[in-house]
Amino acid sequence: MPPIAETTKYQRVPQRVVDDLKAAVGERFVLTEPDELLVYEADALTVIKHLPAAVVLPKTAEEVSAVVKILAAENIPFTPRGAGTGLTGGSIAFNHSVIIETARLNRILKIDYENRLAVVESGVINVHLSQATSPYGFHYAPDPSSQMACTIGGNVSQNSGGPHCLKYGMTTNHILAVEVVLPSGEIVNLGGGGVDAAGYDLLGAFVGSEGTFGIVTKATVKLTRLPQGVKTLLGEFMTVTDASRSVSEIIAAGIVPAALEMIDRATIIAVENSIFAGGFPTDVAALLIIEIDGLSVGIEDEAARAVEICLRHHARAVRIAKDDAERTKLWGARKRAFGAMGRINADLMVQDAVIPRSKLPEVLDEIYAIAARYSLNVANVFHAGDGNLHPNISYDGRNADEVRRVELASKAIMQLCVEAGGTITGEHGVGADKINYMELIFSDADMERMLAVKNVFNPTGLCNPAKVIPATKTCRYCSFGLEDFKKN
Repeated sequence: MPPIAETTKYQRVPQRVVDDLKAAVGERFVLTEPDELLVYEADALTVIKHLPAAVVLPKTAEEVSAVVKILAAENIPFTPRGAGTGLTGGSIAFNHSVIIETARLNRILKIDYENRLAVVESGVINVHLSQATSPYGFHYAPDPSSQMACTIGGNVSQNSGGPHCLKYGMTTNHILAVEVVLPSGEIVNLGGGGVDAAGYDLLGAFVGSEGTFGIVTKATVKLTRLPQGVKTLLGEFMTVTDASRSVSEIIAAGIVPAALEMIDRATIIAVENSIFAGGFPTDVAALLIIEIDGLSVGIEDEAARAVEICLRHHARAVRIAKDDAERTKLWGARKRAFGAMGRINADLMVQDAVIPRSKLPEVLDEIYAIAARYSLNVANVFHAGDGNLHPNISYDGRNADEVRRVELASKAIMQLCVEAGGTITGEHGVGADKINYMELIFSDADMERMLAVKNVFNPTGLCNPAKVIPATKTCRYCSFGLEDFKKN
């Protein structure tokens, strides 16, 4: 995590530039007053806050292009932003950037059930696509916990995951093509839109580039048939270790759940004391939500095997959701767990790392020990099936010493996960939060090669500066600062 910073001093965009932006998108869609900009000072990583120089809300790809061309001509950096649900500071406006907010690009343009695809603008909310297609037997499979708010364009930029990505894959596995505004303002299309495209896989390079390669304005996505049958199990465990060992054995047994989530006691209590309560028992150390789906034939057998494994690892009980209503209630509680943690303290640092499943027991034990060492509260709720941890540290952002301890604990957790054979992010991305942890897993030469790829798309470094690659490894434009800005 970078050094903690207070909200930066507001830096006004030159009036002539503001006038050009208003001419491009309409006067009401250019925000420049500090009180208007305050809601854009952070994403869901609230520990780092920077006021943007302005916020622009275009409605079309052509308007996005016009805005980018205006800013690029003035050498003013800009930062793409979707719903602001990211957890790494990826849409924070460092270096007095102008935020380009894509929420108004919110149309579902085409649904093609015959070819199992949809074409959507980047501001379409994730869950809205599944709501539109589920009456016809389809859904959009990637399901981040923030899917009620996050946008598909943001998902593309972050290569977002979610509970059901264990079986169905990450965002990149469901994107067929994207329309992109490059940092020059040029509009290009990457990918074949359902047909294999000849040449280099530029689409694959773009997905997960965290807004540093350009701005997504449209995406062609895969639609997936809804499964014939679903069994959702809730396993109750008196130790985190027993739950962890059940996870490893379920996967080792060849069972591929649609989702396999772990929730620890601190999280359970926060959820059950909130409006999001799902009926979880509060006297256990951990719960597993195990969802098995697919063809109706055979699903009972797979569910029975998962139950047997849990019981063999000392599960107190394993119950099966009796109907869709109970299943929906369980998942509603799980996906709103981060919101429920507001009951623990005022602020929340949601970390994201991946480790081998076999290392879950010892790594989780050490995460609790790290939290105790720094006198912090940690709660774990995560995608256990693919070893994607989410240690959630609750703290009070008004307490400078506590914020400092959060920073130290976060670093210790990242180092722990890397030493266990893992990596620093599974789905949230690097952004600003993990930029200084990149050296834990990449050499200087590795990062220079990544920079070379970025420079093909973003040679000036104006698009989403100071993200992903440490400043010492970036081009000079990525440290674009106040003195440069005043020259405008």
